[in-house]
Amino acid sequence: MDFPSVCTRYTDLISLEWKKQCLQQLLCYCTITNGVIILICYAVSIYGGYYGVAICEMVSAIIFFVVFMIEMDKSIQVVNWVWSDLLRASSGTGLYLITSLMSLIHGAGDGACIAGVVFGLLAGILFAYDDTAALTDDNV
Repeated sequence: MDFPSVCTRYTDLISLEWKKQCLQQLLCYCTITNGVIILICYAVSIYGGYYGVAICEMVSAIIFFVVFMIEMDKSIQVVNWVWSDLLRASSGTGLYLITSLMSLIHGAGDGACIAGVVFGLLAGILFAYDDTAALTDDNV
């Protein structure tokens, strides 16, 4: 005897809104941890690095992480959160790529600085992906 299943596919269990929220929180979490790693690499470097970019982008990622985590974006309608996140991600992309290339030129021979450059370039790519995720959102 065949029993009808309530849900035929696994993707039916998860709504599209939940997937977008989970992706947004995961991207914010990755940018926060990557910012901490960049700060540690630049702190132990001989030449130092650009702390300001990593600190500012990490603080903005923490703010957006808290906003999306407690779903404040649904209760505060005055701010367009999609465009704000797009602005944060696009500025992070440009700043991380530029400062990583500047640190690469300046800190040749310093292993910690090169590690910071690698993680900075990874952060730039992560922010670029966050840009495309924000652009493909239906709310734009």
